Amino acid sequence: MIIAIPVLSDDGINSLISEHFGHAPYFAFILIENGQIKSVEIEENPHQEHGPGVIPNYVKSHGANLIIVRGIGQRAVDFFEKLGIKVIRGAEGSIASIVNQYLAGKLRDSNYTVTRKFH
Repeated sequence: MIIAIPVLSDDGINSLISEHFGHAPYFAFILIENGQIKSVEIEENPHQEHGPGVIPNYVKSHGANLIIVRGIGQRAVDFFEKLGIKVIRGAEGSIASIVNQYLAGKLRDSNYTVTRKFH
């Protein structure tokens, strides 16, 4: 399984999640095997100025099955779901804490609403 998380920095598993997925400076792609983090790859977001559906396709091209975000609009959620990528909203903290919560079954979709519009 590959989990995608939009993050603020390239600090490995200590990178903090970004408030809004599409404008995150980086994306982390976390490979999970046997219930453990096997690898963390962080890339600069090549699509900060993007059109609808661009980032979901970018995430899909990395083989992600799940994206964990803080805030996201419903239109973007729909794009991800059409591509077969599950979305969990409302997460906060570092990659390590978020993924550990998910693996422990403690991370739930909260339908978090972004307080500031980005588009």
